[in-house]
Amino acid sequence: MTTKPKVFIVESLTFKDEKDDLFEGQVLSKILKFAMIESQYYYVRTKREFEHVIDLFKKSNYRYLHISCHGNRNGISTTLDRISFEELGWILENVIDNKRLFISACSVMNKNLANQILANTDCYSIVGPSKDIYMDDAVIFWAAFYQLMFKKNPSKMNRISLENTIKKLVETFEIPIKYYAASDDSTGWNEINLR
Repeated sequence: MTTKPKVFIVESLTFKDEKDDLFEGQVLSKILKFAMIESQYYYVRTKREFEHVIDLFKKSNYRYLHISCHGNRNGISTTLDRISFEELGWILENVIDNKRLFISACSVMNKNLANQILANTDCYSIVGPSKDIYMDDAVIFWAAFYQLMFKKNPSKMNRISLENTIKKLVETFEIPIKYYAASDDSTGWNEINLR
């Protein structure tokens, strides 16, 4: 089945972030609408809701999954629950094949995440911050990223264009982004050097 070149955004924040109206994913969704880039946006508070929305992503057949939440070197968080990379791998199994994953969460991009996602699925790539990142920097980075990628080619993201765009934005915004891509070797992935 052919996937649709559209962005599916799932967001979860802390109660304080909600109170302070710091909805990065929601702002990104609005910017994508201005750019006429089709997207869907969902806000969740629990792991169970997250799993349900990931099922909606699977049914949508959208090509790009964008997760906006808090995280660290071992997993991501919803408002009320933690999701380890191992659990995330199970949740995304048979969901992310032939698609791309973008994660906007502090310090999530590392070999552990790549092992759980790329080594066990047919996901094309994962992009996200390797260190802590401010929300304002994140929303500006992702808005610029999607704007540039869809202007270059609204029907698909290829590896070379993806790498070049990320490199330019990393240099421009000085944000610590890592990019892992699927490979045929025993690890199942390659870390792409952006500097």
